[in-house]
Amino acid sequence: MSERFTGEAGKRLDHFLQEQLTRYSRSRIQSWIKENRVLVEGAPAKSSLMLRGGEAIEVSPADLPPLKAIAEDLPIEILYQDAAVIAVNKPAGLTVHAGAGQHDGTLVNRLVHHFQGLSQLGGDERPGIVHRLDKDTSGVLLVARTDAAHRALASQFSGRTVEKVYLALVNGHVKDDTGRITKPISRDPARRVRMTARLAAGRDAITEYRVRQRWEKFTFLEVRIKTGRTHQIRVHMASLGHPVAGDRLYGAPPADRLFLHAWKIGFTSPATGKLVTVEAPLPSELSVWLAGI
Repeated sequence: MSERFTGEAGKRLDHFLQEQLTRYSRSRIQSWIKENRVLVEGAPAKSSLMLRGGEAIEVSPADLPPLKAIAEDLPIEILYQDAAVIAVNKPAGLTVHAGAGQHDGTLVNRLVHHFQGLSQLGGDERPGIVHRLDKDTSGVLLVARTDAAHRALASQFSGRTVEKVYLALVNGHVKDDTGRITKPISRDPARRVRMTARLAAGRDAITEYRVRQRWEKFTFLEVRIKTGRTHQIRVHMASLGHPVAGDRLYGAPPADRLFLHAWKIGFTSPATGKLVTVEAPLPSELSVWLAGI
């Protein structure tokens, strides 16, 4: 069933449709444009078309074949497991699950090889995945083994009862020993790959930090997040003028990797009802980085 919209002046066609069709991914919308499933004033158009305002836009959605995670015999580091939960140590550079442009080599591909059963609430492409870490962030990630465990963990995340502690090296001299950032986070309208805390509107986000050590050009932080927004720590620290070391997307000088590590996570196991705390040691390359400052 087609959907109809009226164009807004000054917006690219693909950006406008992303704002209107929030339940669909950017890649799916762009594929419809390429397949001529999007008509502007009755004619096919390019993603880059700049709208003048008032155009009649018609979209005829079509389902894409679902991505299915294929088992791959690749290494995985288990930090903790019980009947309901697996906690893994994700290395930097590893994508959590398949998406646009990547269907293999992900953490999920490894998980489905090593474990017979995982929660199916995330669908065929995201079995067991309750939360995510950025590709370039290392550290602890929880995986649900059953649908019931998935629901229980998701409830803990949404209820903000999961303890999430990160270690981050940021650029510059952070003045205060402790701090709390509550700026809302939204998609950056100028660069869609980024998030921003510069707009008044956005999703609520809470980040707390404590200084562990200072150098002339860097500050080492312990960071706790009460919410789980996309790029939350990266955006919030950059908003203070202290981007995470190596985070070129948010204004930091280039480095071998992003210095952001999900160090500790605390949750109640759905299997035992007991509080569990799992830690992932700081990766060797980050320890070497600190030692060389």
